[in-house]
Amino acid sequence: MPTTRYVTGPRLWLALLTIYVIWGSTYFGIAVAIQTIPAFLMAALRFLVAGTALITWQLLRDPAARHWPTRRQLRDSAIVGILLLGIGNGFVVWAEQTVPSGIAAIIIGLMPLGFAVLGWIYFRDRLPRIATAAIAIGFGGVALLVWPSGDGANHFDPVGMFVLFLAPLGWGHGSLFAARRAHLPTSPLIASGLQMLAGGTFLAIQGVLTGEPGRLHLDRISTESLVALVYLTLFGSMLAYTTYGWLLRHAPISLIGTYAYVNPVVAVALGSVFLHESLSVRTVIASAVILAAVAIVVTTRGRGSTADHPEPVTSPPPRSTSTTGVMPISSPRAPSG
Repeated sequence: MPTTRYVTGPRLWLALLTIYVIWGSTYFGIAVAIQTIPAFLMAALRFLVAGTALITWQLLRDPAARHWPTRRQLRDSAIVGILLLGIGNGFVVWAEQTVPSGIAAIIIGLMPLGFAVLGWIYFRDRLPRIATAAIAIGFGGVALLVWPSGDGANHFDPVGMFVLFLAPLGWGHGSLFAARRAHLPTSPLIASGLQMLAGGTFLAIQGVLTGEPGRLHLDRISTESLVALVYLTLFGSMLAYTTYGWLLRHAPISLIGTYAYVNPVVAVALGSVFLHESLSVRTVIASAVILAAVAIVVTTRGRGSTADHPEPVTSPPPRSTSTTGVMPISSPRAPSG
């Protein structure tokens, strides 16, 4: 396979800024949306609508995209969608029913630590000693965060916390598979749309299995929840998720992973101001420990780790003048996502 070539400059930083801010705000958006809409069904609707819109838009604007994906592309798109959205995102949405949005963001902020461990397990990526120590420190910070205190200040729902810890496993596996092994459609929007349809379908099944249709009351859905759902669909899914897919093919995993210690800052700030989520001193200290550990891992692995040089996800795409449509950071001949 050809050597991976990464993009630099304004396009890269605009893409990173997009997932920094928008994904940080989605924790707040999720908390508002699920106040009156069942969790899994809300997430399913979000991704099914976004996926359908992306595919429709791309098919209408680019005749070259109207080639039926291969069986391998359909299969790999479904795997990525289920892991990233059905598990990685869906479990976060479900957990936020009982866990504050800021705490959820902090736990998901452990993602780069998960990338490091999974990269070592599956691909024997080099894991420097300082990174290993940082991983231990990070999980020590988690223990400090979730360990119940005598005054109940740090008491979080154990089931919700357990599900939150499962979410990064889905997201980590999906990201590594997408970046290193998956064969996806050459059109970025078709690829993202198929992943969203697969993830949305999986979320709908989870909703049915957990009895959510019986708890869905259309007349009780608030305006705030509807607005949050629209925001999550348009910005969190159609813009930010597509941007993330672009980054997986244009930037090293270590740099992409920096969103994990920016998102919690945005999420905690929004949760504190608008949802009045309280923060104890111990929570602040534990969060600082976790984010410091993540920063060490990301920085260390950015200095020549083999994880930062994944092989291309697809074979070189045909020359085309099409762009991604909704992503201002795309280029006419950028590798597909």
